[in-house]
Amino acid sequence: MIEAIEKFLSDLMIALLLARVYPEKHPKVKEAQSKAYVDLCALFEEKNKLIIGVMGDELAFENEIFFDLSKNVKQGIGFLKQKAIETITFYQGLREEEFEAFISYLVTTETAKKDAQESLVVRGIKNISVGKIKVSGAVGKDELSDTLKFLRQYEGSLDEISQFIDNALDNKIVDYMGLRFSVINVMENLLNAQQEFLKLTTLKRLDISTFVHILNVSILSMYLAYKMGFSKDDVMDIGIAGLYHDIGKLYISRKILAKAGVLTDEEFTSIRSHTVLGAQILLKYTDSMGILPVVVAFEHHLRYDCKGYPKLAFIQKPHIASLIVSVCDVYDALCGRRTYKRDYPPDMVYNIMMKDKGTAFEPAALDKFFKIIGVWPIGAIVALSDKRIAVVKEENEDDIFSPKVEVISPPGSKELIDLKEKKDTLKIDHALNPLAEGKEYLELLQKQEIKQPPPPTPTPPNP
Repeated sequence: MIEAIEKFLSDLMIALLLARVYPEKHPKVKEAQSKAYVDLCALFEEKNKLIIGVMGDELAFENEIFFDLSKNVKQGIGFLKQKAIETITFYQGLREEEFEAFISYLVTTETAKKDAQESLVVRGIKNISVGKIKVSGAVGKDELSDTLKFLRQYEGSLDEISQFIDNALDNKIVDYMGLRFSVINVMENLLNAQQEFLKLTTLKRLDISTFVHILNVSILSMYLAYKMGFSKDDVMDIGIAGLYHDIGKLYISRKILAKAGVLTDEEFTSIRSHTVLGAQILLKYTDSMGILPVVVAFEHHLRYDCKGYPKLAFIQKPHIASLIVSVCDVYDALCGRRTYKRDYPPDMVYNIMMKDKGTAFEPAALDKFFKIIGVWPIGAIVALSDKRIAVVKEENEDDIFSPKVEVISPPGSKELIDLKEKKDTLKIDHALNPLAEGKEYLELLQKQEIKQPPPPTPTPPNP
């Protein structure tokens, strides 16, 4: 019986992961759901109901805790914890459509307006009941601002994704399902809270890690592809390709990449070889990841006019995914500080890239990129023409030079302004580098964003 329960739980967790990664009616999802349902029906031959527990990070049944299984299905357990579910009871007579609806509910990421059991009833699920985790005392969820919460998610994504890239570099197996899961988490964070998540990629940083760069490029590429109308699956594929676009660069001597000053011709030639190296590395993983990461790694410096590198014997226009990643790659490289160059202000980045519209960059992709990112990106600290200091809060896609800003200095002059409505009298004069002259304002802004948690509500004593 215990072995059968463990098999059911394993198949259930697999079905959950597949349902999160693939569309609801994808054959892999339907097959996994059917397999888990068959397991459950077999168990009903011995019991008329089954109660599954979630104890911390472990799955349990009666007196048995499945430690080894739980280690391998942490992501699936996370779905249950996200819904505040600590017990699940499956009743004999459960229909397969109820079971599928239950899985669909567990993998949804929207904020629940009802408790878990009520949500199941609304979905017509009558033969499954769930118990809600009881939380006592203050949790302190308001201690950090939304920006800092997303910074943690961003850095967590960076840690996870770095491991997938390291595995490819070390010629190890890449857990493609885990990779897709990590990327879909990034994508959903991005689409659910666009301004906060994009702010993390467009603000200047001292960190020159290639891993930071590739995560930024992946996020920006997914957002651009989404705004260009690509399907969810295509957006995810482009995001994965963006993650691996610079893998060849990680094969090159870190002494070259970290060198201060101008590179020699030999060193520059070595760096240019990273597109071919990257494609060669990724060819080993086409069975799991497909061919798109190979194509993007090879083409992302080819340019729209095919006059970049590597040199081709026959001219062939780059794949649209390569053109999207190319725009985001150059943008992030120009915005970031490197050992061999200083970072450029946002308006200079815009002017540099627009000069290459139609040559280095596909025109529609470049135009769309700056429509959604703006000339002055969200989070940028700017000096206004009336000498006040403000932070960019929101873009105006129909006027990329005139975003919505919030005045943060002088003290006490806080004001939200839509510059598009005041463009004749007020505009952005220049951006302040947050690593230099804008540092004091960045620190001021961060202090304003951190909210003090409310005092904890005393827990009434049990009668």
